[in-house]
Amino acid sequence: MIWTKWVGRGFSIAAFAVALSVNAPVGAQDVDNAARFGSLESILDVSLSPDGNHLAFVGQGARRTRNLYVVDTVEGATPRSILTSDGGDGGNLSWCGWVTNERLACQTFVRAEVAGEVMRATNIVALDAAGGNVRLLSKGRSHRSLYADLRGGSVIDWSSTDNGSLLMTRSYVPENAMNTRIAESGEGLGVDRVDTVKATARRVEAPNRNAIAYLSDGHGNVRIMATQSFLSSTGQLDPVIRFFFRAKDGGSWQPLAQTDIVNEDGFEPAAIDAATNRVYGFQKIDGRKAVVAMALDGSGTKTTIFSHPEVDVDDIIRIGRNGRIVGVSYATDQREAVMTDAPLARMTGALSKALGGKQVAIVDASADEGRYLIRAESDADPGTYYLYTPKAKELRPLLSARVQLAETTLSPVKPITYPAADGTMVPGYLTLPPGREDAKGLPAIVMPHGGPSARDEWGFDWLAQYFAQSGHAVLQPNYRGSSGYGDKWYQNNGFQSWKAAVGDIVDGGRWLVSGQGVDPARLSIVGWSYGGYAALQSGVLAPGLFKALVAIAPVTDLAQLKDEASREGAGRINAKFIGAGPHIREGSPAQNADAIQAPVLMFHGTYDQNVDVAQSRTMRRALEDKGKRVELIEYPELAHSLEEGEARADMLRKISAFLPH
Repeated sequence: MIWTKWVGRGFSIAAFAVALSVNAPVGAQDVDNAARFGSLESILDVSLSPDGNHLAFVGQGARRTRNLYVVDTVEGATPRSILTSDGGDGGNLSWCGWVTNERLACQTFVRAEVAGEVMRATNIVALDAAGGNVRLLSKGRSHRSLYADLRGGSVIDWSSTDNGSLLMTRSYVPENAMNTRIAESGEGLGVDRVDTVKATARRVEAPNRNAIAYLSDGHGNVRIMATQSFLSSTGQLDPVIRFFFRAKDGGSWQPLAQTDIVNEDGFEPAAIDAATNRVYGFQKIDGRKAVVAMALDGSGTKTTIFSHPEVDVDDIIRIGRNGRIVGVSYATDQREAVMTDAPLARMTGALSKALGGKQVAIVDASADEGRYLIRAESDADPGTYYLYTPKAKELRPLLSARVQLAETTLSPVKPITYPAADGTMVPGYLTLPPGREDAKGLPAIVMPHGGPSARDEWGFDWLAQYFAQSGHAVLQPNYRGSSGYGDKWYQNNGFQSWKAAVGDIVDGGRWLVSGQGVDPARLSIVGWSYGGYAALQSGVLAPGLFKALVAIAPVTDLAQLKDEASREGAGRINAKFIGAGPHIREGSPAQNADAIQAPVLMFHGTYDQNVDVAQSRTMRRALEDKGKRVELIEYPELAHSLEEGEARADMLRKISAFLPH
């Protein structure tokens, strides 16, 4: 066992609440749960310097403001803000990582509406840890560029901690060569080694117009390239991604594998193990994802690293500057990690025990792995970051992920199963108000997850916890059509198999009434994205069951969704995913608005690039034409996840007022 020495305090949580300008409660009598639960995570991204002596984190401020802080890891140190973004024309911060002990690299993004289309552009910049000396690392554009490529690239190798350079992808756009001899001729995504101080670059991999990603071995060598082509006959993206590898001693690209992104068939590389000259990735075994290693020597030899008989193995755990592979993870009732590194397995197990059984994840590590940045969380704990020093056996709290909820008693989340109409047992999670042992007489909400290629997991969920705090029983079903349980459960996804998916969701509502004793007059459904689609379609399938339908950023018309995807170049992919046939009309709530009896409340961001706001507008018109009660709230310039605390708080207040009391 690892005995830990606790240091009494880390950085002042109260001070951070002020420094980050979050919407924390202003006093002991403040009971504005909508503001507390609607606030975004206080800490959006955290990284540890190579020497382990400094921490950098992106903090969420008021509205869309984000601040980059740097602080020494000694007890009582004061964070200093070195960069601020406000989400305006200058963009906003996504993440920041340490290049050296004195230099940071950060990704910024900006969304804007151009000719009626919402566009998202990213860039990677570098700056000193003391602030200043900001340099653009992404490939710059000129007025000669023949078209716009909004990809700012990505860092694929952080391993060069001594010379201040990064290995990163950069997108190249050919330029008009008229009256110049220095016009850019390269096109597509390539790899450059970029000096983060001087912002100079050396080409490592020539741009390829079909390339969409590259993988490094963590030691500065590009070993994998992924490509996806446009089909000239249709002008649409090919649903097949092809992977190529380069031998350890160099040479030309050679075919490795391919995968169909609709069916997820084939081998998908994810991380390279330089020591064994293999690439770890995901491939289905008996209909479920497993972690498989493939030799990078041209033999195609595969070795199953880990598979599970019931669920997908969906994550490869990596740590350190070189991205060392140390384990895999999967989710049954709770997420489990299988650490292949024995010392780290003992360390994380002991830390979890010391922290009361909370889930422990290694977020970052110093270059020598003498210090670890740890995150611990649970269903009733949104998360706390700790600094762990194994040599000193010292575990010190640093940051709270949600300072707004630091003093709030949250509800435990209970894994459950319930019977569908055909007798199939559907897994899910039930959250009750704090202190309640049963749901008898309570108002209740069924809250289907988004996706549909997704699943809910045990852990903290701000939306479910808000409703529980408001006195509701909340059921989160992993209905058929959810991913994570293999092909048999996934069926043909939640659109083509909507009757099974929405049927399971509806049966979850019936189970709450018949099996848990909730108040049938106060049974509602709330969903986001696909969950919003399911909420609306449940009103078609079981018109009298739910007394209120709330849909956030929902799909409402499958034919319209296919048309929208075609305009964006994903028509062939979505045509396979959504399919064709009677379910296009039968499974579209906007085409069946007359069947809906319950009042409908919808929310949508106008900059949503996942589900166009036109989907909600179509549903509103369809319901209004049938004389139904409907309201649509639009949030200008917000994307799919409505990442603004004030907007989320407003939404929660409106939902609470709308639900039956």
